[in-house]
Amino acid sequence: MIAVSDNAPRYELPVLGNNPSSTAAGTNPGCFANKPSLAPGRAGCMTFSSPDTPGMPGPSEKTAWDFMPLDWKLKAGFESNYECAEAWERPAGFTPITQLESARCGIVTPEMKRVSEREPHLTPEQVRDEVASGRMIIPANRVHLGYQLDPMCIGRAGKTKINANMGASPVSSSTDEEVDKLKWAEKWGSDTVMDLSTGGNINECRDAIIKNSTVPIGTVPIYSMIIGRKIEDLTHEDILRMLKHQAKQGVDYFTIHAGVRFAHLPFVQNRLIGIVSRGGSLLAKWMITHNQENPTYELWEQICDIMREYDVSFSIGDGLRPGGLADATDRAQLAELETLGELTERAWRKGVQVMIEGPGHVPFDQIEFNMKLQRQLCHGAPFYVLGPLVTDMFPGYDHITSCIGATAAGYHGASMLCYVTPKEHLGLPKKDDVKQGCVAYKIAAHAADVALGIPGVRDRDDELTKARAALNWEKHFELSFDPDLARALHDEDLDVDTDFCAMCGHDWCSVRISKEIEMFVSGKEAEYQWDKAKVSAALNPDQLVVLEARGVLSPDEIHKLASKTKKAVAPTDTSKASCHSDYVDSDEAKRIQDQVAAV
Repeated sequence: MIAVSDNAPRYELPVLGNNPSSTAAGTNPGCFANKPSLAPGRAGCMTFSSPDTPGMPGPSEKTAWDFMPLDWKLKAGFESNYECAEAWERPAGFTPITQLESARCGIVTPEMKRVSEREPHLTPEQVRDEVASGRMIIPANRVHLGYQLDPMCIGRAGKTKINANMGASPVSSSTDEEVDKLKWAEKWGSDTVMDLSTGGNINECRDAIIKNSTVPIGTVPIYSMIIGRKIEDLTHEDILRMLKHQAKQGVDYFTIHAGVRFAHLPFVQNRLIGIVSRGGSLLAKWMITHNQENPTYELWEQICDIMREYDVSFSIGDGLRPGGLADATDRAQLAELETLGELTERAWRKGVQVMIEGPGHVPFDQIEFNMKLQRQLCHGAPFYVLGPLVTDMFPGYDHITSCIGATAAGYHGASMLCYVTPKEHLGLPKKDDVKQGCVAYKIAAHAADVALGIPGVRDRDDELTKARAALNWEKHFELSFDPDLARALHDEDLDVDTDFCAMCGHDWCSVRISKEIEMFVSGKEAEYQWDKAKVSAALNPDQLVVLEARGVLSPDEIHKLASKTKKAVAPTDTSKASCHSDYVDSDEAKRIQDQVAAV
């Protein structure tokens, strides 16, 4: 045995937060995030948070308890201890409708109990207190609860969630396909789904998605408001009518771009890409046409009344989010964020749950600032961010560029990450794009949760590590997020389960060698041992597809996938689309393109 040195280390670790392993397995000292506080009110504002880099905005001194309905009266003697149900006298005959109102009344709802079951590090009472403080929402429309909805939470005291976007467009997809993508997104771990349909039978599609979903469903109602009319013809009555209709259908949260103010529009004039939010650009056009303030901003209290009736949560939209690195953290984006803080306060006074939407393209160095400024301006309301993408020059790989930013966002304070698929900026995601986006974002969310020290989140990682140390392949695959993929990639090179893998071979396998060294515990747990090498079972159809799809597509394969090109220039199964200059000279390609365009 080698003696352990008594020399003190020449370094000092930072103050450690929670160990994300239930048993403190291994030799990792623990989590470098802040020590969490699950106290109610403002005392819990740093729950599962990263240490602040010098110069970062601090947390707000206020919570939802500071923005109570005007007809609730603070009892005498509670002036300095008002963040509890006992401190408030409610109006006579008041009945709580929303999760926020129930929490303010000290009630633990069945939905809060279910959240606690799904977040075992939280008690039902802690869930209630986080909801009451405005730092957590439970998006659960009362109508949707009558179908298949399984209540969940979005908030920094809980695990980081992911959202998948889908929806029919005017040129692609159908209701059946969108329901299929919904179930596929649920399979691959999406915690919520947004129906962003802009074409087809939008009402039918939305209804089918709500009735078939176990996860909360969000929408951007303005998309449906302008079907059959120009945006400039939209009236206040149209807005309220559609919101009421979708709330009655069972939508769990609405994205409403009320923070885009008329006064903000001059700030986008010098942007490289202007306004990239569909809802934001539509409302900007409405304001410019009418020379009036944003109608959703003006109607905010009436919108709150509709949402309270069904307990629809706000996802207050970031209509001026940056669409490229060159426009990130600019005056337009941050001016809107200040307005989102104001709208949060107004919604809380109405008893409506709130989360805030955040930017989509942000350089890596600016992510922490964006997360922590929102925490301050919006008083800790959950932050829901798209990505952010940390570079703009990799179309086709934006699930990766954004996953990098999403991990940082989750660590620095975002509560939910909106996935980005390989199709981002290029087209409507198909089924495999949905899977790729979901998996990338499950990686980001889980990595953030481990870094934040949420209790128990590293347990499955540790179990897989033990299986890997024992070279127990079946256990290795069983514990992986995508067992079919893991098995297929292993068996591509070596379809025998041995005490080494194809990368190193027998003689060079460090894990196998470590098992042979008596002093190491690596891979020696009896539970993980296996008797001898054995031939793997045949790959299933899904695993075969993984292997068939591997590698870089050739030009021939890309052209076969390009259905619109095939239709335009009528290539055969063996011929290539001749309008592309990699197959013919540039002049001939241009001639064919012009010919097709003229048809």
